[in-house]
Amino acid sequence: MAAWAGALLGAALGAQVGLAVAPMVPLSGWMRVGAGVAGAAAGALGGSVAAPLVWRLFVRLMARVLAWLSHVPSRDLGIGVAGLLLGLLVATAVGYLLSGVPVIGGYLRVVALVVFGYLGLQFALQRREEVASLLDRGRRSRGPAKVLDTSAIIDGRIADVVRAGFLEGPFLVPRSVLRELQAIADSSDPLRRARGRRGLDVLHRLQEESQAVQVVEDDGDGAVDERVVRLARSARASVVTTDFNLNRVAQLQGVRVLNLNDLASAMRPVVLPGEEVTVQLLREGKEPGQGVGYLEDGTMIVVEGGKALVGSTVEAVVTSVLQTSAGRMVFARPKQEAARRGGAVSPR
Repeated sequence: MAAWAGALLGAALGAQVGLAVAPMVPLSGWMRVGAGVAGAAAGALGGSVAAPLVWRLFVRLMARVLAWLSHVPSRDLGIGVAGLLLGLLVATAVGYLLSGVPVIGGYLRVVALVVFGYLGLQFALQRREEVASLLDRGRRSRGPAKVLDTSAIIDGRIADVVRAGFLEGPFLVPRSVLRELQAIADSSDPLRRARGRRGLDVLHRLQEESQAVQVVEDDGDGAVDERVVRLARSARASVVTTDFNLNRVAQLQGVRVLNLNDLASAMRPVVLPGEEVTVQLLREGKEPGQGVGYLEDGTMIVVEGGKALVGSTVEAVVTSVLQTSAGRMVFARPKQEAARRGGAVSPR
């Protein structure tokens, strides 16, 4: 197959050479045609002989190139190609300016392509980490936007969620939310002042770590919560909050809400009736005889008959689990009492 292809290409090239040389020699019309035919025959013969050798050399060269590319990381390969294309783009612009140079303008364009293409490739590979960081940041910034409200910022957990990679930007902070945070940070109440400063620190940390915080103007009438929902609707973004009322209002207006309390509740370990837990009872419950404590994840546990054990750590058996809008509540009995009752489950 290579020989036939070489013969055809050689014949075409030989015919062109023969016809080009014929006018230089005092030959008649038919002899010029004969020169073209002779050139085609010679080219076909040479091409059929040389083509298989050239093809084998080409296959070996491509095999070496592929073997080298197989050891190059995909990220470096993509960055190198991007740098090469950028260099060729610059070379095209420079070559256009050099094309007007007499005599050597065409050669200068070729030199510019080689030089700038090589420089673009080498520069991209030498700065591969910076380029990869920019590409990753651009990929993150193309994700769905999230509007942060004051409660989510002051809560502080959003910074940990973003650092863990479970939430990506861009994060939109309305100007009204920023003003509210500043007002809280300037409050005369020490507790409010501390909460406001923590919120500003959280925003600063998000900006440093993800570079995805954008302060957005939200001029208009209405309370801060109304502006947050209005901005989310116009930007087709989600609202990140811990405010129960804002959660409901946003959902009624068709805005998606990411409630950090829901995330925390979903991540709490599930306890089932019959399991044994160890809990420290901190206070009395609302009902007579109850003792109240908290598991390590913050889940409140109500121990029936635990009033006399308040202030001590007890082993209890879970009797039921109640999920409410405020969170999960676990009911249990002291282990000795549950064993005495035969593990009976509370009728709650």
